[in-house]
Amino acid sequence: MIAPVIMAGGSGSRLWPLSRVLYPKQFLCLKGELTMLQATIARLNGVQCESPVVICNEQHRFIVAEQLRELNKLTENIILEPAGRNTAPAIALAALAAKRNSPDSDPLMLVLAADHVIQNEEAFRDAVRAAMPFAESGKLVTFGIVPDQPETGYGYIRRGDLLSVEGHINSAFKVAEFVEKPNFSTAQSYIASGEYYWNSGMFLFHAGRYLEELNKYRPDILDACEKAMRAADPDLDFIRVDEAAFLACPEESVDYAVMEKTADAVVVPMDAGWSDVGSWSSLWEISDKDALGNVHHGDVISHNTENSYVYAESGLVTTVGVKDLVVVQTKDAVLIADRNHVQDVKKVVEQIKQDGRREHHIHREVYRPWGKYDSIDEGDRYQVKRITVKPGEGLSLQMHHHRAEHWIVVAGTAKVTINDEVTLLGENESIYIPLGATHCLENPGKIPLDLIEVRSGAYLEEDDVVRFADRYGRV
Repeated sequence: MIAPVIMAGGSGSRLWPLSRVLYPKQFLCLKGELTMLQATIARLNGVQCESPVVICNEQHRFIVAEQLRELNKLTENIILEPAGRNTAPAIALAALAAKRNSPDSDPLMLVLAADHVIQNEEAFRDAVRAAMPFAESGKLVTFGIVPDQPETGYGYIRRGDLLSVEGHINSAFKVAEFVEKPNFSTAQSYIASGEYYWNSGMFLFHAGRYLEELNKYRPDILDACEKAMRAADPDLDFIRVDEAAFLACPEESVDYAVMEKTADAVVVPMDAGWSDVGSWSSLWEISDKDALGNVHHGDVISHNTENSYVYAESGLVTTVGVKDLVVVQTKDAVLIADRNHVQDVKKVVEQIKQDGRREHHIHREVYRPWGKYDSIDEGDRYQVKRITVKPGEGLSLQMHHHRAEHWIVVAGTAKVTINDEVTLLGENESIYIPLGATHCLENPGKIPLDLIEVRSGAYLEEDDVVRFADRYGRV
């Protein structure tokens, strides 16, 4: 049985405006019906696996929990990082947790990233099976992507001698060298040689072997992670490591910390239609296209348009007489870019940050463990939100120092508590929550509760809240 470990950290800006700090690309549906995290888990079907352990940032915990719940994979299996410390510490936390959960064995860990697309899933599973005898023998296996073009955006792995283990001769090679991202001419020479693979950042090894090698080469990282896990605090479906201990951990990638130093690194080739979806152009490349080379998502009408990617989140988007464009519309932002210059999207995000705006940080529609809210309108001293509460769920018992609220039920039934007085509201009924009143909102019904919330006051941001009780551990 393999113990999958899925790294779901990171908050990149390359797929803005769809990707935000609080809702990065691994939680998006970019190809097919599943999010990238869910697709990573689903492609393990056919490989004998335990439930996956997901490592994510504290800020993303409820998104991860909900997406695992939708797959029936939520089993108290989410490790929360107080802050990102790169991949070597993250994998160490997972290895320590695996050893703690299986004290009499040394689990075989398959380390995956949550934000990769793999189009040939059977080829992926074949590569994992091919790697297993080498990992079982104590090797630290990484998967090298068979390149189909010179690529300057990836690191490379140069293969060494062909290896065999326990009588099996497989397509596995000793790692001769890890190589940084090359320039284009160097990348061309790598492809021509046939000896190089793209570095995928996926691994297979025993938890104990990884910890042994980490202790050999970076004992400071292991020591910090052991302290962080020793004081880990289970919380609902989450494992919270000790914050102070983990923040003291050095930041380092698994390649630099272990894989480039160990004598037991092995690379197994993988030719599975892999992409890390590092830009809008790479997403266009791997998506199904119409006869004119266009990719449409949402309510899109195109006329005389070629080789373009058009994404409409909340309204009709039309294009006329254009080609090689990326057009992405969300509820609060629109991106229009030449498909050959989308690497500069991050510069737009940097400008948004410098201007003190928040479109890089959070979507207009925000997901919470109880449901979601959509910021419909705002002005001087008021905000209007549409709130959706899932059946059987509820918001925390709370109060606000600076705002009053007015709730109008649109659909479903609301159970509202204000200063210990309970009221049931149906469609078209409303209630007022005075400034400073202790209150909570619940959905006791069988269908989603939709209501309109109107906030008024001197300060209207989300951090104006004092929680007294909360079923999701946020007090």
